[in-house]
Amino acid sequence: MTLVSIPANPVPENVVSGTIRTPDGAELRFARWAPPAGRKGTVCIFQGRGEMIEKYFETVHDLRERGFAVAMIDWRGQGHSSRRLRDPRKGYVRDFADYETDVESFVQQVVLPDCPPPHFALAHSMGGAVMLRVARAGKRWFDRMVLSAPMIDLPGRATSLPVRLLLRAMRLTGQGGRYVPGGDDTITGTRSFINNALTSDPVRYARNAAVIEEDPTLGIASPTVAWADTAFRAMNTFRQTHYPSQIRQPILMLAASNDEVVSTAAIEEFAYHLRAGSHLVIAGSKHEILQEQDRYRAQFWAAFDAFVPGTPLFG
Repeated sequence: MTLVSIPANPVPENVVSGTIRTPDGAELRFARWAPPAGRKGTVCIFQGRGEMIEKYFETVHDLRERGFAVAMIDWRGQGHSSRRLRDPRKGYVRDFADYETDVESFVQQVVLPDCPPPHFALAHSMGGAVMLRVARAGKRWFDRMVLSAPMIDLPGRATSLPVRLLLRAMRLTGQGGRYVPGGDDTITGTRSFINNALTSDPVRYARNAAVIEEDPTLGIASPTVAWADTAFRAMNTFRQTHYPSQIRQPILMLAASNDEVVSTAAIEEFAYHLRAGSHLVIAGSKHEILQEQDRYRAQFWAAFDAFVPGTPLFG
């Protein structure tokens, strides 16, 4: 399957892309890049809600410079993976566990057969929430996980009980395919840079918007009631005091001090209770740390290099 390439965001060389099918019939687009000489394993990237493979070409370059092979998928319902609703702009998933099915299908059909070990996970936002569930379930496909602004909770009272009850009621009355209250069909990441909650870097923001402008079918708009309902229920389980202590997976969490999308306080609280985890708050960064200014990205990569074996610190 073709990847979208523009001058400001060319496809990294030596890519293999295609599609895989999950046991429940979803078709997922994947891409993988072979390692440079002196391979050090594979980093698998798991995106946030509304993202796509093309958004991480710069990250692919950064990882391959470190000697890693890279592989990733578009989650079901976004990018160029299959979508279930008639209106493809609506961010929809039936159940959050479906994303775990996507991960297992990707691992079994792409990572284990074609990507050199050891395997590491690098996940952002919603992808981080999925990987926490994978880790708690005892799936040890990845030696270590690095989570960028994981979606453990939302700021303020966005996931409070009244909100969750409203979403549940709307879904039970057949409104799961509607946009969440206040949502609309504007593609995520295409609004004005001014006052955006994602990044303080205007160049990277414009680059990502240009990718969607080149191929609008890559993007999705606001979440649906069904997505919010199942995502909020997943986040509610993260509040259980025993949840992080049941995870044995070595995990590094990177949070952003100026995050308006997910709760940095919830990330810190969760990380304190991990058995084999640590965290770092990057002062000044907004939500999308890997799409941020170089001064914030440098802190991310320094922490990554100190945590993932095979990167320069370990050489």
